[in-house]
Amino acid sequence: MPQEFSMKPIARIHTAFPTKFGIPRQSGYVPALRGQVILEPEYRNPDALRGLEEYSHIWLVWIFSQSVREGWSPTVRPPRLGGNQRKGVFATRSPFRPNPIGLSSVRLESVEWNTPEGPVLHVSGVDLMDGTPILDIKPYVAFSDSHPEAANSFSGPAREHRLQVEIPQELWERIPEEHREALREVLALDPRPAYQQDPERVYGFPFAGMEIRFTVRAGVLTVREVAE
Repeated sequence: MPQEFSMKPIARIHTAFPTKFGIPRQSGYVPALRGQVILEPEYRNPDALRGLEEYSHIWLVWIFSQSVREGWSPTVRPPRLGGNQRKGVFATRSPFRPNPIGLSSVRLESVEWNTPEGPVLHVSGVDLMDGTPILDIKPYVAFSDSHPEAANSFSGPAREHRLQVEIPQELWERIPEEHREALREVLALDPRPAYQQDPERVYGFPFAGMEIRFTVRAGVLTVREVAE
């Protein structure tokens, strides 16, 4: 018998990414990327988080809020395969799903209990856009959630390539120190779609209040501009 369920966000996350471009393809790829999970007013009872600080990692269940569309397709074109091969939607992490739900495993750095916005979770290794609605928070349980022997198909880390990143000193100094490590790692993971390989093209994305513009040639990513 068909059923429909209504859900509403319990929290939102704040990160350095105001848009989708540049966000790591999986959680944990860039440990230096930080975020703050702020509960919605009706869920700010500290008792709801009691004991969560005893875990090192948590699961965030969230909505692809910028990728919601009418209808769905049984196959998608994963960017890591160059956008030319189709895979079943349920065999990918594509945001274009029958229900646009995401799942991220992040490190819980700390719980800040007393703030004007109630308890705040400080997390790292994020792969979410700023303002993403969170549907649920669950503890990561290592003995059941970790499967080191698991096969990874096309999405495994062995297929990830890294770029050499060059940032001129005068541009490096424009980047706030607390964001430098994270930005370098984001760039090294190559934020471009896999099917875009034009060495003359200038790419850009906003990050932590800056606009980062770069080119890629022969495996070397060079930052060309850091603008406010």
